[in-house]
Amino acid sequence: MSFKIAIIGAGSVGFTKKLFTDILCVPEFRDVEFALTDISEHNLGMIRAILERIVEANNLPTRVTATTDRRRALEGARYVISCVRVGGLDAYADDIRIPLKYGVDQCVGDTICAGGILYGQRNIPVILDFCKDIREVAAPGARFLNYANPMAMNTWAAIEYGKVDTVGLCHGVQHGAAQIAEVLGASSVKELDYICSGINHQTWFVDLRLNGRRIGKEELITAFEAHPVYAKQEKLRIDVLKRFGVYSTESNGHLSEYLPWYRKRPEEITRWIDLSDWIHGETGGYLRHTTETRNWFETDFPRALEQARRPIDPARRSNEHASHILEALETGRVYRGHFNLRNTGVITNLPADAIIESPGFVDRFGINMVSGITLPEACAATCTASINVQRMSVHAAVTGDIDLLKLAVLHDPLVGAVATPEEVWQMVDEMVVAQARWLPQYAEAIPAAQERLSRATVKTREWDGAARQPVRSIEEMRRDKGAAAPAG
Repeated sequence: MSFKIAIIGAGSVGFTKKLFTDILCVPEFRDVEFALTDISEHNLGMIRAILERIVEANNLPTRVTATTDRRRALEGARYVISCVRVGGLDAYADDIRIPLKYGVDQCVGDTICAGGILYGQRNIPVILDFCKDIREVAAPGARFLNYANPMAMNTWAAIEYGKVDTVGLCHGVQHGAAQIAEVLGASSVKELDYICSGINHQTWFVDLRLNGRRIGKEELITAFEAHPVYAKQEKLRIDVLKRFGVYSTESNGHLSEYLPWYRKRPEEITRWIDLSDWIHGETGGYLRHTTETRNWFETDFPRALEQARRPIDPARRSNEHASHILEALETGRVYRGHFNLRNTGVITNLPADAIIESPGFVDRFGINMVSGITLPEACAATCTASINVQRMSVHAAVTGDIDLLKLAVLHDPLVGAVATPEEVWQMVDEMVVAQARWLPQYAEAIPAAQERLSRATVKTREWDGAARQPVRSIEEMRRDKGAAAPAG
């Protein structure tokens, strides 16, 4: 088979490498062309060097091209994969820093909450530009695979406004399933059969079977509380399991910021989180992690290039959905996964226009979702609160309506539990002004926002949050990696 795959945001080096090697694990895809594009020539050069080394080491006919000209990369592409972060770490730092001034303490801030909503405002205009290019220069019927957060908002915009065949992809379900299999003592996650459904980053394991035996709430609670690591790292997640009756896909830190109960007071945050790793709830944890990862990769690039000489091993193919979807569409080999698509009766008690994440099967006829799933009422209520925020956020991003943007932030569960309407209005003004260069749709609204800020009366505070950890130096990271390495 010979076709073209374009990867936008290919400068996300580690993730692009993973997608690339996964796809080349499919024997029929040896002749595929990968067209890489990114706004960073530096990162683009690094990833191209790594991928070309992989091709050379494995004696493959695969072609790798790289360009900062996005339309050129998309020309004739059958599949387009996006893993962009508009604004990079500079904008992301504001997503965490500014809400903290108003008492909104986020761990990740890339899905909803104040940070996730502003992230969507930056991404959606660019996503719609991608869709325009796909319609105009990609292969007829090209499919858009979106890995970029905020997943639901980006996918919603691409489908409703971009008019491109789009699916959103995430790996939260796979990670959650691996945890469950581990605590239940399974030798492999393949022993676990499950139905997981909801919305991205709020999906719920509504049916669990281990080797055909149904696993109930009490057995799962007992298993998690007995686990020597997860009992400490996932306290909040286990509490939600006890109250809702089902386990969430999302980590302790991620889940904490979608709910109005666990992060609204500093003393509550420290009660529920664990600082053994960023993902368990530390303030700005993912910002720290991504900053360290970027710094480490810049230093570690020569080693990454040397590792690219290793043979591709199909047994090490990851559980990221992209390669499996492409394999199913191109070869007809059926793949079962969890996909982000518009709700069309798939989940009976969520809105029809929502982007849901739920089970489906892929073959040469496309992605076919399993319909008629009904979530437990508490899960549906939590998802619906987020969906309402997502809907307003998408429409605000498309229209440049700053009043609707403020209403979206006001209705966010965690923001609403922490901030007053006056605080929200000022916080959004401050975030829009700080990120103006990435928000072209708000160009006309920004002068008025600046004027309001010049006479602002809402008091703020400068603090690092309830559980901030410092960014480690390369030397500290090297030391910690050495300490974590197994003996021998």
